[in-house]
Amino acid sequence: MAATSLQTSNTFTAARVQFKNPPQKSSLGSVSFPSHYLHNKGLVLESGKRAQAVTVMASSSEMQVDVSLSPRVNSVKPSKTVAITDQATALAQAGVPVIRLAAGEPDFDTPAVIAEAGINAIREGFTRYTPNAGTMELRSAICHKLKEENGISYSPDQILVSNGAKQSILQAVIAVCSPGDEVIIPAPFWVSYPEIARLADATPVILPTKISENFLLDPKLLESKLTEKSRLMILCSPSNPTGSVYPKELLEQIAKIVAKHPRLLVLSDEIYEHIIYAPATHTSFASLPGMWERTLTVNGFSKAFAMTGWRLGYIAGPKHFVAACNKIQSQSTSGASSISQKAGVAALGLGYAGGEAVSTMVKAFRERRDFLVKSFGELDGVKMSEPQGAFYLFTDFSSYYGSEAEGFGKIENSESLCRYLLDKAQVALVPGDAFGDDTCIRISYADSLTTLQAAVERIKKALVPLRPAVPV
Repeated sequence: MAATSLQTSNTFTAARVQFKNPPQKSSLGSVSFPSHYLHNKGLVLESGKRAQAVTVMASSSEMQVDVSLSPRVNSVKPSKTVAITDQATALAQAGVPVIRLAAGEPDFDTPAVIAEAGINAIREGFTRYTPNAGTMELRSAICHKLKEENGISYSPDQILVSNGAKQSILQAVIAVCSPGDEVIIPAPFWVSYPEIARLADATPVILPTKISENFLLDPKLLESKLTEKSRLMILCSPSNPTGSVYPKELLEQIAKIVAKHPRLLVLSDEIYEHIIYAPATHTSFASLPGMWERTLTVNGFSKAFAMTGWRLGYIAGPKHFVAACNKIQSQSTSGASSISQKAGVAALGLGYAGGEAVSTMVKAFRERRDFLVKSFGELDGVKMSEPQGAFYLFTDFSSYYGSEAEGFGKIENSESLCRYLLDKAQVALVPGDAFGDDTCIRISYADSLTTLQAAVERIKKALVPLRPAVPV
């Protein structure tokens, strides 16, 4: 059998795994597989040798290097979504037929008109640095989009284009938060929000929501948790990981509470705004009375336009705050790719809400959502809140916790259930504890309906031996 080297990120901890005729039990990080399974899949480096870990140590005569890291970095947890995606990819590359439903990435190609704009930028020599804040052409197009689609007015100097919406969020939090400030984050949340707060030396304050209330923030709970230290609240609608969409009436209630606190700003993450299912509608928080002055609106091109690899996002807000973000960017990455910015202009030129190209993708996402909701609704003990946007299903599988799985062990939480499903069903999902709710698992339906059908069949088969341990 040909030797294969596998390097992977653990679902939950980064790890480098090396197998050489694996012993009776081998593992990929914390995801265990029988040794005969790994051997059959070709995860063998050399025959006739046992698994070995290599540790490089400096001799006692050499001066020891200080390898300590900053407390700020040590306080940050690695992203579980990135880790499990990397692990599933490594398994697939090694020949394991894993179905990967962990990443938040559309399976569609970038629309041809957008791709051609990028190609033309290269051919025409538009390959040099742009202004740090982004080209005037793109910022003007963003201003037009925000005015026409979102009902919020900005000038180009109130727009900052970055290398993805994640960078926009990071810079905003660093720009406005001081050590000891509190960042209010409704849970379930996108995995990076609390860690970005910690990078800014701020304290994440997590406000739980309920699946029975569609994972929407209770205004009364918000009001009870705000203090003089509350500096920033992060809202994501449509939501990753739940797909929930905040109705305008609820946002208005939240806005009235925010207005009572002069220090409190709002970061509105609207990256999924176009991936929304009628009758749900999107409302930009900055469009509400009195909220423009204290709202930082983040958006981008990755999700709606299937441009994840182009790395292009932006922030819009009062000039004072955007200028601070611009300063941070000027001393870190500088401006976004010139080629991607040309593609971004083309994307915004497709028409209202992305035109037919985006509506076609949204139609497919809706069909997939409907299939998954129906399929998992047939399982005993499973609870769901039907997503109104994005492309995730955040499903409560906690009734299976406490079950014993033969050859695996006890299913104790979302992490162990995901490990079990990766092991037995060969389906990669993300445990809910990464998003602040251990009762659930996130399933991305940004893949073909055929793939989703195969995944559901595998999951149902793997769950058959696990009778729900908790009455629902």
